[in-house]
Amino acid sequence: MISSVRGTVLAAVGTTAIIEVGGVGLSVNLTPQHALSLRVGHETSVRTALIVREDDLSLYGFVDAEELSVFDLLRGVTGVGPKSAMGVLAAMSPGEIAQAVASEDDAAFRKVSGIGPKTAKLIVVSLAGKLLVSAAAPSATKVIASSVTDKVTIALIGLGWPERVAAQAVDDAASTASPTDLASVPVLLRLALAQLGPAGASQ
Repeated sequence: MISSVRGTVLAAVGTTAIIEVGGVGLSVNLTPQHALSLRVGHETSVRTALIVREDDLSLYGFVDAEELSVFDLLRGVTGVGPKSAMGVLAAMSPGEIAQAVASEDDAAFRKVSGIGPKTAKLIVVSLAGKLLVSAAAPSATKVIASSVTDKVTIALIGLGWPERVAAQAVDDAASTASPTDLASVPVLLRLALAQLGPAGASQ
Protein backbone atom coordinates (compact mmCIF):
# COMPACT_ATOMS: atom_id res chain seq x y z
CA MET A 1 0.00 0.00 0.00
CA ILE A 2 1.27 3.45 -0.94
CA SER A 3 0.11 5.62 1.98
CA SER A 4 1.88 8.87 1.05
CA VAL A 5 3.88 10.46 -1.75
CA ARG A 6 6.46 13.25 -1.54
CA GLY A 7 8.15 14.61 -4.61
CA THR A 8 8.34 17.27 -7.31
CA VAL A 9 5.19 18.27 -9.16
CA LEU A 10 5.76 17.70 -12.89
CA ALA A 11 2.20 18.58 -13.95
CA ALA A 12 -1.16 19.40 -12.40
CA VAL A 13 -4.15 19.61 -14.72
CA GLY A 14 -7.83 19.20 -13.88
CA THR A 15 -8.03 16.44 -11.31
CA THR A 16 -4.69 14.79 -12.01
CA ALA A 17 -1.15 15.57 -10.91
CA ILE A 18 2.09 13.88 -11.87
CA ILE A 19 4.51 13.76 -8.96
CA GLU A 20 8.09 12.60 -9.51
CA VAL A 21 9.36 10.31 -6.76
CA GLY A 22 12.84 8.83 -7.12
CA GLY A 23 12.87 9.44 -10.86
CA VAL A 24 9.44 7.89 -11.38
CA GLY A 25 6.42 10.03 -12.30
CA LEU A 26 3.33 8.91 -10.40
CA SER A 27 -0.13 9.92 -11.66
CA VAL A 28 -2.30 10.92 -8.70
CA ASN A 29 -6.04 11.64 -8.79
CA LEU A 30 -6.94 14.75 -6.77
CA THR A 31 -9.89 17.04 -6.17
CA PRO A 32 -9.86 20.09 -8.49
CA GLN A 33 -9.14 22.37 -5.50
CA HIS A 34 -6.14 20.30 -4.46
CA ALA A 35 -4.74 20.17 -8.00
CA LEU A 36 -5.02 23.97 -8.31
CA SER A 37 -3.03 24.43 -5.11
CA LEU A 38 0.03 22.61 -6.50
CA ARG A 39 2.90 24.42 -8.20
CA VAL A 40 4.79 22.77 -11.04
CA GLY A 41 8.47 22.40 -10.17
CA HIS A 42 7.86 22.57 -6.43
CA GLU A 43 7.86 19.74 -3.94
CA THR A 44 4.62 18.51 -2.46
CA SER A 45 3.49 15.82 -0.07
CA VAL A 46 0.12 14.09 -0.28
CA ARG A 47 -1.56 11.32 1.65
CA THR A 48 -2.62 8.59 -0.75
CA ALA A 49 -4.84 5.56 -1.24
CA LEU A 50 -3.95 2.91 -3.83
CA ILE A 51 -7.04 1.35 -5.40
CA VAL A 52 -6.28 -2.03 -6.95
CA ARG A 53 -8.53 -3.62 -9.55
CA GLU A 54 -8.03 -6.48 -11.98
CA ASP A 55 -7.06 -4.22 -14.84
CA ASP A 56 -6.08 -1.01 -13.10
CA LEU A 57 -3.97 0.53 -10.34
CA SER A 58 -5.15 4.03 -9.38
CA LEU A 59 -3.56 6.37 -6.86
CA TYR A 60 -5.78 8.93 -5.11
CA GLY A 61 -4.23 11.85 -3.23
CA PHE A 62 -5.44 13.98 -0.32
CA VAL A 63 -4.46 17.15 1.51
CA ASP A 64 -4.26 15.38 4.86
CA ALA A 65 -5.19 12.28 6.85
CA GLU A 66 -8.64 13.68 7.54
CA GLU A 67 -9.59 13.79 3.86
CA LEU A 68 -8.16 10.31 3.36
CA SER A 69 -10.19 8.97 6.29
CA VAL A 70 -13.42 10.44 4.90
CA PHE A 71 -12.58 9.02 1.45
CA ASP A 72 -12.19 5.54 2.93
CA LEU A 73 -15.49 5.86 4.82
CA LEU A 74 -17.30 7.00 1.67
CA ARG A 75 -15.91 4.07 -0.33
CA GLY A 76 -17.36 1.74 2.28
CA VAL A 77 -20.87 2.87 1.38
CA THR A 78 -22.72 0.62 -1.08
CA GLY A 79 -22.82 2.29 -4.50
CA VAL A 80 -19.96 4.71 -3.81
CA GLY A 81 -16.76 4.00 -5.73
CA PRO A 82 -13.48 5.93 -5.52
CA LYS A 83 -14.49 8.39 -8.26
CA SER A 84 -17.80 9.15 -6.57
CA ALA A 85 -16.04 9.51 -3.21
CA MET A 86 -13.66 12.05 -4.77
CA GLY A 87 -16.66 13.82 -6.27
CA VAL A 88 -18.12 14.25 -2.80
CA LEU A 89 -14.82 15.58 -1.44
CA ALA A 90 -14.56 17.96 -4.40
CA ALA A 91 -17.98 19.40 -3.59
CA MET A 92 -17.85 19.31 0.22
CA SER A 93 -15.15 19.63 2.86
CA PRO A 94 -14.81 16.94 5.55
CA GLY A 95 -16.46 19.33 7.99
CA GLU A 96 -19.40 19.92 5.67
CA ILE A 97 -19.77 16.17 5.13
CA ALA A 98 -19.80 15.61 8.90
CA GLN A 99 -22.42 18.33 9.35
CA ALA A 100 -24.63 16.88 6.61
CA VAL A 101 -24.43 13.40 8.14
CA ALA A 102 -25.07 14.67 11.66
CA SER A 103 -28.15 16.61 10.52
CA GLU A 104 -29.30 13.73 8.25
CA ASP A 105 -29.20 16.09 5.29
CA ASP A 106 -29.03 13.69 2.35
CA ALA A 107 -30.00 16.56 0.01
CA ALA A 108 -26.43 17.89 0.36
CA PHE A 109 -25.10 14.68 -1.20
CA ARG A 110 -27.72 14.59 -3.94
CA LYS A 111 -26.17 17.79 -5.29
CA VAL A 112 -22.97 15.88 -6.07
CA SER A 113 -22.72 14.62 -9.65
CA GLY A 114 -23.17 10.85 -9.78
CA ILE A 115 -24.84 10.55 -6.37
CA GLY A 116 -28.53 9.64 -6.63
CA PRO A 117 -31.23 9.87 -3.92
CA LYS A 118 -30.81 6.26 -2.75
CA THR A 119 -27.01 6.51 -2.50
CA ALA A 120 -27.25 9.89 -0.76
CA LYS A 121 -29.51 8.36 1.89
CA LEU A 122 -27.15 5.40 2.29
CA ILE A 123 -24.22 7.79 2.85
CA VAL A 124 -26.05 9.52 5.70
CA VAL A 125 -27.12 6.22 7.32
CA SER A 126 -23.77 4.44 6.83
CA LEU A 127 -21.59 7.32 8.09
CA ALA A 128 -23.74 8.17 11.12
CA GLY A 129 -21.53 8.24 14.22
CA LYS A 130 -18.34 7.57 12.25
CA LEU A 131 -17.28 11.13 11.39
CA LEU A 132 -15.38 12.98 14.07
CA VAL A 133 -13.97 15.77 11.90
CA SER A 134 -14.49 19.35 13.03
CA ALA A 135 -17.31 21.47 11.65
CA ALA A 136 -14.76 24.18 10.83
CA ALA A 137 -13.69 22.23 7.73
CA PRO A 138 -9.92 22.60 8.23
CA SER A 139 -9.10 20.74 5.02
CA ALA A 140 -10.98 23.29 2.92
CA THR A 141 -9.14 26.07 4.72
CA LYS A 142 -5.80 24.47 3.90
CA VAL A 143 -6.54 24.13 0.21
CA ILE A 144 -7.81 27.70 -0.07
CA ALA A 145 -4.84 28.99 1.88
CA SER A 146 -2.37 27.18 -0.37
CA SER A 147 -3.96 28.68 -3.48
CA VAL A 148 -3.93 32.17 -1.95
CA THR A 149 -0.29 31.92 -0.86
CA ASP A 150 0.69 30.88 -4.38
CA LYS A 151 -1.05 33.93 -5.84
CA VAL A 152 0.57 36.26 -3.32
CA THR A 153 4.01 34.79 -4.00
CA ILE A 154 3.53 35.29 -7.74
CA ALA A 155 2.37 38.87 -7.11
CA LEU A 156 5.51 39.64 -5.10
CA ILE A 157 7.73 38.14 -7.79
CA GLY A 158 5.93 40.36 -10.29
CA LEU A 159 6.76 43.35 -8.09
CA GLY A 160 10.45 42.50 -8.36
CA TRP A 161 11.33 40.38 -5.35
CA PRO A 162 13.35 37.18 -5.91
CA GLU A 163 11.22 34.03 -5.65
CA ARG A 164 13.09 32.77 -2.56
CA VAL A 165 12.58 36.08 -0.73
CA ALA A 166 8.94 36.32 -1.81
CA ALA A 167 8.15 32.75 -0.74
CA GLN A 168 9.77 33.26 2.66
CA ALA A 169 7.85 36.48 3.27
CA VAL A 170 4.57 34.77 2.39
CA ASP A 171 5.38 31.81 4.65
CA ASP A 172 6.19 34.18 7.54
CA ALA A 173 2.99 36.15 6.98
CA ALA A 174 0.88 32.99 6.70
CA SER A 175 2.27 31.58 9.94
CA THR A 176 0.76 34.47 11.93
CA ALA A 177 -2.35 35.12 9.82
CA SER A 178 -5.87 34.15 10.84
CA PRO A 179 -7.91 31.69 8.71
CA THR A 180 -9.88 34.66 7.36
CA ASP A 181 -6.68 36.47 6.36
CA LEU A 182 -5.38 33.30 4.68
CA ALA A 183 -8.42 33.24 2.42
CA SER A 184 -7.84 36.80 1.13
CA VAL A 185 -5.16 37.62 -1.45
CA PRO A 186 -5.15 41.39 -0.74
CA VAL A 187 -4.88 40.89 3.03
CA LEU A 188 -2.12 38.28 2.82
CA LEU A 189 -0.27 40.40 0.27
CA ARG A 190 -0.36 43.35 2.66
CA LEU A 191 0.95 41.16 5.49
CA ALA A 192 3.74 39.80 3.28
CA LEU A 193 4.76 43.31 2.21
CA ALA A 194 4.94 44.23 5.88
CA GLN A 195 7.31 41.30 6.41
CA LEU A 196 9.51 42.51 3.57
CA GLY A 197 9.71 46.01 5.06
CA PRO A 198 10.58 49.29 3.34
CA ALA A 199 13.68 47.99 1.58
CA GLY A 200 11.68 47.27 -1.55
CA ALA A 201 12.34 44.93 -4.40
CA SER A 202 16.01 45.76 -4.50
CA GLN A 203 16.69 42.93 -2.05
